[in-house]
Amino acid sequence: MSLTTIGWEDGAVKMLDQTLLPTQKKYLRIETPQQMWDAIKRLCVRGAPAIGDAAALGVYLGVKDSAAATFDAFYAELERVADYLASSRPTAVNLFWALDRMKRVARENAALPIPDLKARLLDEARRIVDEDLATCRAIGRHAAALIPDGATVLTHCNAGSLATAGYGTALAGIYATHEQGRRVAVYADETRPLLQGARITAFELQEAGIPVTLICDNMAATVMRQGRIDLVIVGADRIAANGDTANKIGTYGVALIAKAHKVPFYVAAPLSTIERAIPDGSHIPIEERDPKEVTNWGGVQTAPDGVAVYSPAFDVTPARLIAGIITEKGVARRPFKRSLAGMFDA
Repeated sequence: MSLTTIGWEDGAVKMLDQTLLPTQKKYLRIETPQQMWDAIKRLCVRGAPAIGDAAALGVYLGVKDSAAATFDAFYAELERVADYLASSRPTAVNLFWALDRMKRVARENAALPIPDLKARLLDEARRIVDEDLATCRAIGRHAAALIPDGATVLTHCNAGSLATAGYGTALAGIYATHEQGRRVAVYADETRPLLQGARITAFELQEAGIPVTLICDNMAATVMRQGRIDLVIVGADRIAANGDTANKIGTYGVALIAKAHKVPFYVAAPLSTIERAIPDGSHIPIEERDPKEVTNWGGVQTAPDGVAVYSPAFDVTPARLIAGIITEKGVARRPFKRSLAGMFDA
């Protein structure tokens, strides 16, 4: 991809505004934690890893101009910023992972002069972004080994370059396969109600020169029945210790369809997306979005006034439907509680 999702440039965060894709390629300049909160909430930046990157940089933005004279006063400011950013979206665990990491680094460097501590926090935020990219490339290597030459992969929502610092999670294996000179094609679900598959996945795969076919969400069963799909790879916003996976709404349905048609269903995500403290998917908080995202599109009302709307942003796919979870350390298989724990311990 020629586009950068998020980075540090000239004393501010440079961020691609993904709400405008695919028709406009506009970068935002984020200079305050308030602007970062708004960008996360409005989905200018989205995808669990990229949200984590944004959160880390947002912490630094919130304390870089601090006038605190002591560590305790400085850390109190940092905690307030982190708590504020944590309120932007509840499901993507990388958001909280990145905030906790920034707080831990501050505590570990409490003896530094405040200006040096600020510099250390900026270094850590940028390191998180760099690690995100390296992790995605490792996921890609492991995922590519699961993709036969000439295969067609179905994916839901966007877990590609634009959901991370680059390269992606669900799309990482597709990019790696393409770079290896092997043939691969993609069917992309449009992903209602915000059309991340249509607006973003189809866009970035076209930019990369990879064959992509866009389908409506309700066409997935038909293309699998027709034998057009060899495997499914999706991303994740949070994974429980037992492998239950929260991802964009509609993923659970795709997993059920894949099971019915004996199509392998894989999840691709970094270890930072796995929350070992959560035993299963019933404990994963699910964000509910503004009803207008369902009743309106492109400024046009598409539903009657006053109609009741239920709009969860995510659903949970049970571990029993998942063939494997692809991480930077390899592919975990059932029982996931044991195999995922082994990756953390390796």
